[in-house]
Amino acid sequence: MRTLRYYINVTVDGCVDHREGDPTEDVNRAATASIARADELLFGRIVYQMMEEAWRNPLPADSPAWEIDFADTISRARKTVVSRTLESVDWNATLLRGDLAAAVTAMKSQPGGEILVSGVTLPTALAELDLIDEYEFLVQPHVAGHGPYLLAGLTTRRRLEPVYREEFSSGAVLTRYRRVG
Repeated sequence: MRTLRYYINVTVDGCVDHREGDPTEDVNRAATASIARADELLFGRIVYQMMEEAWRNPLPADSPAWEIDFADTISRARKTVVSRTLESVDWNATLLRGDLAAAVTAMKSQPGGEILVSGVTLPTALAELDLIDEYEFLVQPHVAGHGPYLLAGLTTRRRLEPVYREEFSSGAVLTRYRRVG
């Protein structure tokens, strides 16, 4: 069974607005490594379009090497996009429609490595369905004072155990948790 891992940047107060992340080199290298560990990326429409707009190659020639590495890594990755409104996708992506629980359960049962999901709405729906195996949070060292908030609206508590932790010079802390039970 493939592991479904949720990766997200989050502020100390739980804000997951992508504009609240600090795009430092160490944080971006961690994100690149996290994506590279996955065999497949699972995105909702909003995250897919946002990532494609920001990271689809080629980047400007004067981009830092760590941004180019991130763009190359995410561009190469196989992507599955969950959407009821998109007619088509490209950028090494396929479109997923229909019953989310059945489709993701089928994805997890296929041979292969990890599946990485990111974003807000789709991961919350997957957590509600109890399909996420690992949660990887890159906690930014500041308070945003607004939402959207991490996993807002979950109706049941999830018990997790920490399996990895890394601190960065920027003050960010990456922690990965595995679902218990």
